[in-house]
Amino acid sequence: MRVLLSGHRGFVGRHLHAALDARGDDVTGVDLVDGRDALDLFRFDQRPYDLAIHCAAVVGGRASIDGSPLGVATNLALDSWYFRWLIRTGTPRAVFFSSSAAYPVALQQPGEIHRLVETDIDYEQPGRPDATYGLAKLAGEQLARYAEAEGCRVHILRPMSGYGADQDETYPFPAFIRRAKERQDPFEIWGDGSSTRDWIHISDLVGATLAAVDQDATGPINLGWGRATSFDELAGLVTTAAGYQPELKHLAGAPQGVHHRVCDPKRMLDVYQPRISLEEGIARALTV
Repeated sequence: MRVLLSGHRGFVGRHLHAALDARGDDVTGVDLVDGRDALDLFRFDQRPYDLAIHCAAVVGGRASIDGSPLGVATNLALDSWYFRWLIRTGTPRAVFFSSSAAYPVALQQPGEIHRLVETDIDYEQPGRPDATYGLAKLAGEQLARYAEAEGCRVHILRPMSGYGADQDETYPFPAFIRRAKERQDPFEIWGDGSSTRDWIHISDLVGATLAAVDQDATGPINLGWGRATSFDELAGLVTTAAGYQPELKHLAGAPQGVHHRVCDPKRMLDVYQPRISLEEGIARALTV
């Protein structure tokens, strides 16, 4: 297939690009930092593709989401021009990477864990998403519906906490790996350590994405394991794998985000079974 891949230099985009190349697809990559970046392409380009996958976004971990709301809001413009481009060029298939941040924050509070189900987002009454990043993703999902009405099949994917060894250290997983490699003691954790996340290895995130496209799966689709792991538990897994047991130091004033963010992965499991457990992902990252 001829594939347009936006955000091809980012974490998810790099791995998708490699997987598409391995399949023999003809991939054109565009990013937000090229001389002719993704926004310009979506505004002016006329070439159709067999498939478009949209990964490009302004995001940089929790500090960016909380500390740069106007920067993150650039995603609103980027996504709206993406869907206009799909319709203008007649591109028949597309992927829109939404986010678990699109889910209502009211469902992600302390107490009993609510596993997020795709139907928890009601487009008529969606609830407040997580910051401007979640708001932009929620808006993008609704724009995707209009693109589908114009004849473009759009697969909406909602990744949970994707991770991998080559991820930027503004994200928790690679930051924890670096601290463990350095055998830091005390071991710093943002927040009180009790918040939970649902970790999915980048290879499974990519595998599930391509499976959804190949099997023409109806979305939205959560990408995750459904396994709740607190940051204290993650620190324990990482440091144990690194061979030491440090004191945990909680930074109460650091950004923490919502308390629980864990999915129900049933829709994903209909098309793809994840392969890399969190323990194996940690072991792989520690050897890089």
